[in-house]
Amino acid sequence: MPETTVNVRYMVDDVQAAVAWYTKHLGFSVLSNHAPAFADVRRGALRLLLSGPLSSAGRPMPDGERPSPGGWNRIHLVVNDLAAEVERLRAAGVGFRNDVVTGPGGSQILLKDPAGNFVELFQPAAR
Repeated sequence: MPETTVNVRYMVDDVQAAVAWYTKHLGFSVLSNHAPAFADVRRGALRLLLSGPLSSAGRPMPDGERPSPGGWNRIHLVVNDLAAEVERLRAAGVGFRNDVVTGPGGSQILLKDPAGNFVELFQPAAR
């Protein structure tokens, strides 16, 4: 991968469901698919590694704790028209964590992927 690629790993419960969700709803393309263990998808310079329970990243830690999906870390995708994206995704049945929040820098909303990981859609404020 070139140095301009950003790699993020998400733990997921179902690799195939995650691949379908990211490609269908957010325009990612598949780089490799080794379901049920692992797949990676790309959008622009972002390579998202989708690791299931059978992947090496899903192995228990020395104390027995297993890596699992969820948490508050998230990828942040910039969009031009947040309202239109929210409408499109709601119509497709995508789950949201909250409603649109607006602040001085712009507006954002959190989506939940099939495993409960967050994706933030963000529209910068007009300058």
